[in-house]
Amino acid sequence: MADEKPRTGREKFRTLTQAALNADQTVEQVDAVLNHLGESLHGLDNAVEGLEKSLVTFIDSLRYLNETLSRFEAIVERIERIVEAGESAIAPIAAADAAIRGAVKSIRTRAHI
Repeated sequence: MADEKPRTGREKFRTLTQAALNADQTVEQVDAVLNHLGESLHGLDNAVEGLEKSLVTFIDSLRYLNETLSRFEAIVERIERIVEAGESAIAPIAAADAAIRGAVKSIRTRAHI
């Protein structure tokens, strides 16, 4: 470094001018990045709003599904009661049928028919 000759005022001015141009260019780049970031944040805000609306619709759909399932469960319970009543009504007939079939089979077996 001792071999360097002292810089002239013109060289110092040129260096300062270049530094100022570089700083100006950097500020422009930062400004462009910030503008783009602002646009991106606006887009993200819109996307979040859309997501929120979708979630509200989804929650409403789940409520409707829950109500529908509750009604469906009530219908299934009524059908089960009807089936149980039908089975209770048919049970004596089924028992008589089984007894008659058993008697007929016994007669056929003894008669070798």
